[in-house]
Amino acid sequence: MPTVSVKRDLLFQALGRSYTDEEFDELCFEFGLELDEITSEKEIINKEQGDGKAEGASEIILYKIDVPANRYDLLCLEGLVRGLQVFKERIRAPRYKRITLPTGELQRLSIMEETAQVRPFAVAAVLRNITLTKDRYDSLIDLQEKLHQNICRKRSLVAIGTHDLDTVSGPFIYTAKPPSEIKFKPLNQDKEYTASEIMDLYRTDSHLRHYLHIIENEPLYPVIYDSNGVVLSMPPIINGDHTKINLNTRNVFIECTATDFTKAKIVLDILVTMFSEYCQKPFTVEATEVTYPNGKSYNFPELAYRREKIKPDIMNKKIGISETPASLAKLLTRMCLKSHVIGNGNNIEVEIPPTRSDIIHACDIIEDAAIAYGYNNIQMTIPKTYTIANQFPLNNLTELLRQDLAAAGFTEALTFALCSQEDIANKMGIDISATKAVHIANPKTAEFQVARTTLLPGLLKTIASNRKMPLPLKLFEISDIVVKDSTKDVGARNHRHLCAVYHNKNPGFEVIHGLLDRVMQLLDVPPSKENGYYIKATEDSAFFPGRCAAIFAKGHNIGNLGVLHPDVITKFELTMPCSALEITIESFL
Repeated sequence: MPTVSVKRDLLFQALGRSYTDEEFDELCFEFGLELDEITSEKEIINKEQGDGKAEGASEIILYKIDVPANRYDLLCLEGLVRGLQVFKERIRAPRYKRITLPTGELQRLSIMEETAQVRPFAVAAVLRNITLTKDRYDSLIDLQEKLHQNICRKRSLVAIGTHDLDTVSGPFIYTAKPPSEIKFKPLNQDKEYTASEIMDLYRTDSHLRHYLHIIENEPLYPVIYDSNGVVLSMPPIINGDHTKINLNTRNVFIECTATDFTKAKIVLDILVTMFSEYCQKPFTVEATEVTYPNGKSYNFPELAYRREKIKPDIMNKKIGISETPASLAKLLTRMCLKSHVIGNGNNIEVEIPPTRSDIIHACDIIEDAAIAYGYNNIQMTIPKTYTIANQFPLNNLTELLRQDLAAAGFTEALTFALCSQEDIANKMGIDISATKAVHIANPKTAEFQVARTTLLPGLLKTIASNRKMPLPLKLFEISDIVVKDSTKDVGARNHRHLCAVYHNKNPGFEVIHGLLDRVMQLLDVPPSKENGYYIKATEDSAFFPGRCAAIFAKGHNIGNLGVLHPDVITKFELTMPCSALEITIESFL
């Protein structure tokens, strides 16, 4: 859950009253939030001293509030205050409007077809005649960062740019160019750099270096120009210093470039609705015309209101209460979902504002009604359906096998489900393309690049980390492996595998073979080629030639056992021979 930090005094001033810490904690709970922490910090202030100024420090109290990840409208002080005030019925939910200048002229943003190769979408809007203070400015920047980390997925889906409109001249052009052809002064820098130099400049920056990978390997970099060739931004990395906003800025041009059109519209709607209250005409946003390469033009922001119908009987049943339709409509209105009863009381019409993109199903509306009613006010009842939980057969079998493998003298290991490509491919003597491995799109470390397709590398790495332990080392693991499967809705499937490794001065093949016999005895599978199990010589790159066997049970190949190849042992930094067994156990259910 995102955490929003707000200054206590500023919050109480906006709410129009003060609370004790306990009272505000209770208010947050009623509204479906959590006051996570109360901290303090020093704030540098300027104090007048005679003809000059001197700096002083003042302690401010911060409330850190946990907000649901899908409530983007509560990620800043403005949205939080607005939501609480409507919830306590002190104000009505504002009506957001998209307007144009009296002359009818719109700011225009044209998207060039070159952007299709890197970030194909863009939306824009203008906050006209806005009044910014230090606290409002800080809140605006903080909301941008919260959105970047949340719905924008660290700028990979959407990147936000805010600019002083009075420093540039429209219409604007959003295009993509080779890095060597882009040159401008980045935000808070004192000289111009080419795009390539900018990427090198921020490679060690603690904040911006995390976003460089989004475009650094692309042949073209996205860039936004005004009509005079002034660079507004190079999304998703940095804005130009020429258009940076400050406390004297009166007109703010907001652009969002994206790889996801829907999320770009949501982000723009949230940003403009939160800060449009500081405009000369509160809660109004000036439209911007955006033209796409296909010639189609759209006006943004959308600020679309939509209506949904829901039956009061269903709401009462799902929540477990007995409220009248009028009472339910009032509960929803308190959650910024303006509602009223229609027909003969059989339906409630709910108006969903542009700030509530989290409402995508009837259950979301019902959840808001339950929050407004108060979870603690719902009477506890015994469920009418009597059920008894039962363990999945596969998990039950796994637990039984674990006990008996431990009784056989093997120690259980629990290894990571993610591993490096080298672990399951190069070190095992096969190519990564032959493993059907599921790759992680953005791995944080080389150790966690793919989901494991075998349990063996994890056990070998465990033995390598425990080489100083007395010999022999006998380890086993019963866990899931993951492989690609185009027939599944998620593109992959899990298999439950059993793997055991014997590490000693001699290979100990007989120990591993004996363990296989014991496992089959426990599974009530007799040694037989017809309805039982048997082994057959085979070749596998992970095993020593002539020392590997395929295991067949009930007519199916369920795995391999044998002595590991010296190259495999060496690559896992081991110096003594190993024997291993790995089978799938799902076929025995």
